[in-house]
Amino acid sequence: MASTRGEFSSRFGFVMAAAGSAVGLGNIWGFPTQAASNGGAAFLLVYLILAFTLAYPALMAELIIGRHAHANAVNALRLISTGPATHKIGTTVGVIGFIVAGMILSFYAIVAGWMISFCLASLAEFFGMQAVADWLTSFGMTRNLFFMLIFLVLTVGIISEGVREGIERWSARLMPLLLVSLILLVLYVCTLDGAMEGLKVYLLPDFERALSPKLIIAALGSAFFSLSLGVGTMLIYGSYISDEENLPVVGGLVTTVDIMIAVIAGFLVLPAMYVALHNGVEIFTASGALISEDTLIFTVLPELFATMGLAGIVVSFIFFFLMSIAALTSSISMLEVPVAYTIEEHGLSRKTAVYGIGCAIAVFSATILVNFETLFGLVIAFTTRYSQPILGFMFCVYAGWVWQRDKVLKEVQKGSPQVEHTLFWKIWPWYVKLVCPVVILAIFAQSLWGG
Repeated sequence: MASTRGEFSSRFGFVMAAAGSAVGLGNIWGFPTQAASNGGAAFLLVYLILAFTLAYPALMAELIIGRHAHANAVNALRLISTGPATHKIGTTVGVIGFIVAGMILSFYAIVAGWMISFCLASLAEFFGMQAVADWLTSFGMTRNLFFMLIFLVLTVGIISEGVREGIERWSARLMPLLLVSLILLVLYVCTLDGAMEGLKVYLLPDFERALSPKLIIAALGSAFFSLSLGVGTMLIYGSYISDEENLPVVGGLVTTVDIMIAVIAGFLVLPAMYVALHNGVEIFTASGALISEDTLIFTVLPELFATMGLAGIVVSFIFFFLMSIAALTSSISMLEVPVAYTIEEHGLSRKTAVYGIGCAIAVFSATILVNFETLFGLVIAFTTRYSQPILGFMFCVYAGWVWQRDKVLKEVQKGSPQVEHTLFWKIWPWYVKLVCPVVILAIFAQSLWGG
């Protein structure tokens, strides 16, 4: 069955695709500002610990379920169900998962469209077309609709080519390009006046804050959401992995790459913020808190780039190009979730499913834009603050409580015959059963009552 669905041809291809799914806009703008607002290196330290103690086990739950079923999330959860009740619940979780993935893509396409337009604005400035640059950076309905559609066309084009020729091929191209661009920007920005202050904020820990419940919950949330967990993206990618692949190893590689890029992004964004402050651009609110992420990306950093002359135009182009790549590598996994379900449940061809779902998401994105003030924040809150934690909780429950442990072991042993005697198997089964659900619910509770 796996061969007819498509399968990743190499470990590198899978790791690049899965890491690309995990590495999104949140890693590059969200994580660094979270770190700056929550004790700098203290947050970084807690995040690194929690990424491997929460995010990695939850990631493994999705990968193992997906690889076992070689099917979409709905069929995968049905397959490991033990009775009518868990069968119905699994179906419901899977369906909600692909609906939420589509809703996330609908607002993600809007933000990614802004990234593309700002990237092109840098080119327009370089060639002296200031009027075009001003239009590209203005918040207008025509611009927003046009670039949202451009981004969705790119996403649809990649997904329509399938697993190897689409997802794997483009992830293997885009992810190395993203990493090289990020490192080059870090090296340049860290040479500018004011950058050292940002590095100090990022690297010098405030250990008193490291133990604060607010910081720990914030770090838990960053670790969980940075790996794109809870909507079935990792489950569907897991379903395209060969039975011969060592799942604990590839899961560890994906987690490591994702964390590495988030940490490297911190070496870019925080120094850039303090370079902006050095150049007279305000980065704090009236209350003394750091500005919000969207203001940082679309106001503060462009103001910084404007103070740097020709070099600023080049840096601006590379930065927003980098952000566009990060958005694209995530969006292809979001679209694949409902596409895989539609193909397998309703027998449609891949191209028909991709075009149909792509059009539906474009219509929903346009609806958000027309009612931006009302819907944009609401859709983000519903999907990321409420739906993702609950869905992630359910995946852990199915992996830890519903699916029989000896069957889980047999699945993991396919690519790692000696796994029963490893540290992974001694810890993971009870950890995903007892610890992960509790900490995910803690994240959810914080999102509800912690503001």
